[in-house]
Amino acid sequence: MESSFKEFKQKLQANFSRITKDSNLFEVEINKDEFWELYLNSFPEGTNPIFRQKREYDCSCCRSFIKNFGNVVTIKNNRIVSIWDFETESSTFQPVVNALYNYVYSKRITDVYVTKENKIGTDVNFEEDKQTKKIIEWNHFCISLDNRLVNKTNSSNAEIQGSLRDTRNVFKRSLDEINQDAIETVLELIKSNTLYKGNEWDAVLTEFLKYKKEYSKLKTLYTKDNYVWSKSINIGNVIGKIKNHSIGTLLMNISEEMDLDEAVRKYEAIVAPTNYKRPKAIFTKKMLDDAKKTLEDLGLLDSLDRRHATLNDITINNILFSNKDVVKKLESGIFEEMKSDVSINPKKFSKVEDITIDNFIDSVLPTANSVELFLENKHCKNMVSLIAPEKSDCLTMFKWNNRFSWAYSGNITDSNIKENVKNAGGDVTGVLRFSIQWNDDVKYNPNDFDAYCIEPNGNKIYFGSKINQLTSGQLDVDIIHPSHNQPAVENITWSNKVKMLKGNYKFFVNNYNHRGGSDGFKAEIEFDGQLYSFDYNKELKYKEDVNVANVRFDGNVFSITELLPSSVSSKDVWNLKSNQFVPVSVIMNSPNYWDLQNGIGNKHYFFMLKDCINSENPNGFYNEFLTEDLMKHKRVLEAIGGKMRVKETENQLSGVGFSSTMRNEVIVKVKGNIERMLKIKF
Repeated sequence: MESSFKEFKQKLQANFSRITKDSNLFEVEINKDEFWELYLNSFPEGTNPIFRQKREYDCSCCRSFIKNFGNVVTIKNNRIVSIWDFETESSTFQPVVNALYNYVYSKRITDVYVTKENKIGTDVNFEEDKQTKKIIEWNHFCISLDNRLVNKTNSSNAEIQGSLRDTRNVFKRSLDEINQDAIETVLELIKSNTLYKGNEWDAVLTEFLKYKKEYSKLKTLYTKDNYVWSKSINIGNVIGKIKNHSIGTLLMNISEEMDLDEAVRKYEAIVAPTNYKRPKAIFTKKMLDDAKKTLEDLGLLDSLDRRHATLNDITINNILFSNKDVVKKLESGIFEEMKSDVSINPKKFSKVEDITIDNFIDSVLPTANSVELFLENKHCKNMVSLIAPEKSDCLTMFKWNNRFSWAYSGNITDSNIKENVKNAGGDVTGVLRFSIQWNDDVKYNPNDFDAYCIEPNGNKIYFGSKINQLTSGQLDVDIIHPSHNQPAVENITWSNKVKMLKGNYKFFVNNYNHRGGSDGFKAEIEFDGQLYSFDYNKELKYKEDVNVANVRFDGNVFSITELLPSSVSSKDVWNLKSNQFVPVSVIMNSPNYWDLQNGIGNKHYFFMLKDCINSENPNGFYNEFLTEDLMKHKRVLEAIGGKMRVKETENQLSGVGFSSTMRNEVIVKVKGNIERMLKIKF
């Protein structure tokens, strides 16, 4: 039996109840006038007669419903489900339903449907026929909405739609642009307690990872688009707009293949306090597993265990000098012990000959019976140990052809203020030099520190007046904006004693622009071959001056008044006392230049000292030593190098080392047929 319009309407209402159970409402993009005409024109011929100058199913109530609600859909299994998705069992109405259904399915969702009304449309109204006086009942499209689908807030429908649309758009970009590996990497950092306040994001990222996996399995843009609409309406702004949060910056940077360390540093710069230091190295379980597999494949697992090297580990071919006397037991007793406590002032040395390291090796060492080195405080950062593998038959991990490495004091390979000044274009060869350095810690110090000097005539050398041609003084390095992970330096130097004025040169550091950095600075003053190092570890306030020292020049000789503690007084270092002559047991090149190897990194010259014992816990190796096959695992190996510390041995080879790339000098006493005092220049 042919259905009436009332029955048609009831089937529409039943279908609506079915498809909206536990589902939200969305709108597809339509041309409302076109959609209305489609509705009218889809009735089969003869089924929509003219009634009072209009077609029977053409009324303002139904027109409003079709135009404003006919494009409403839900989403099931990432596919659109239309309110027209049902069977009417009517030859009159089924063609209409089919036409509207096909039209809606050809469109894309553009918004969440939001309304403040519980009922859409007019269910029924009545009209008196003026001729017959009978009451006519007119049925119209009408839908009742569950309360959960109704906007009960004070916000307008448009405001809510705009907010939900923004969330959906950011959510989709997050799913498209953040890759799964980045999410899993950050979750591993959180689990290992490596990420600052990372636990606050654990649940959010776990949930987002679930969405990412589901989204990635979808094959078409159509299903992906519908998925995002269906999920974004309930997830809230934290997950929905995760890309815009601090953790989103980290996820995006990792997804864009930024170095993990740099990505984490950028994240911490946003969320962590300025004095925060990361508790652990940055790597994940997957990275650890990958590194282990590579080490296994290359047969290098046995090479990880390291210890201090001894003379028994190395061959005579790689020794430039060996002091035979140091193996004999030295005279002992309280008086000899007390002699070692008496500091020697290097300025009192007479007839000190200058010599280059190459000439020293070629012309002095061949006839030397003993060498003693004057250990100054400035050499504290030059303290070095030779490191050997636990298993002597293991394969080498390094770029050179042997298994040996080295570690300087503080676990550094090459670093000092002077070298950083040189790299910045500064002159370190002057007769008087004042250099400062900051931003050399883990945390970023963006402050603009200024080095300046007030000369004897009151002239100020600083960023506003960098050169004084009268005295040969100049500021030649002026860092205004420190870069991340790069020490900032400034440098003032005088090149000519003849031009310099007699009197006091007052050296200061000023915090010209405080940008949130909480660290202090390091400083150096150098003259007559003597280096004075200062370490100011307090925060400088805005425009604060710190007077480092005053240097007096009498026309020939410099003298210094230290206003901050410096490093010139005698002190204990690695079981030795500074400002003493110490017997040298062995002189050698660094392992990367053994066996006639040449050009594998910087050359270092090691003066191994009698009774020198490394009091630190050095790394067994550093990333810059490793072969290219291992560099893809550099973060893991850096952590391993720090965790698998070097084991103690008796008679370790430790002493002082000098890089061929850094200007330095050391005083030695050499005994052969004659005794000579030499200043070796590197």
